Amino acid sequence: MSDHYEYPYPSTELESQYPFHSYDYQRIPEHDMQQRALSFFEEMNTRRSIRMFSSEPVPQQLIELAVRTASTAPSGAHKQPWTFVATQNRDIKKAIRDAAEEEERTNYLENRMNADWQHAIAPLGTDHHKEFLEIAPWIVVLFEQRYEIAEDESQLKNYYVKESVGIAAGLFIAALHQMGLSTLTHTPSPMKFLNHILERPTNERPFCLFPIGYPLDGVKVPDIRRKELNEIFYLL
Repeated sequence: MSDHYEYPYPSTELESQYPFHSYDYQRIPEHDMQQRALSFFEEMNTRRSIRMFSSEPVPQQLIELAVRTASTAPSGAHKQPWTFVATQNRDIKKAIRDAAEEEERTNYLENRMNADWQHAIAPLGTDHHKEFLEIAPWIVVLFEQRYEIAEDESQLKNYYVKESVGIAAGLFIAALHQMGLSTLTHTPSPMKFLNHILERPTNERPFCLFPIGYPLDGVKVPDIRRKELNEIFYLL
């Protein structure tokens, strides 16, 4: 098949109405592509969720760079429906821990999580204690913007919000790991308390909470495996 497109993008009409520019793409030799891909995979394959963090400070600039990387994610209609709220304030972290543990206590000890769910997470050994929310130097909460609020306070629709924010979360995690930091995707359910503690508007809904820092010396992680390629990849 040739590279001829019957319907080129952008069309002349579209480009006359909206700004476009040429994509600055630098072709990489195939051998280098393979080496880069393998190197990135091997690095990301060492990533693990950490539940015991050091309290050692982490520079704010690193958090900001991770957020900037996350914000390169594609999004529905390029609406970028995400807000990252970061804090290292001790009082705020304690308030988040207290509220999260209250919800998790109900989940774990009062059977809000059904038996199948508890069985699935049993190998991880998690419980309602969330000390890491106070000890980790940073907490970043990712909010999804369900809709935008215009200057006249009317609502503007966002599109594919969860998909867009999920991709941004993945890039955020990858950026943190690549720079040598650890994190955990923590989603105490429900999470509405985060809107109150962090003073976020009603159009935003908590998507995920990330404690961030260096892993505690000697920290252990579950001895689990990732699925092999032939379990997740099909070539037709």
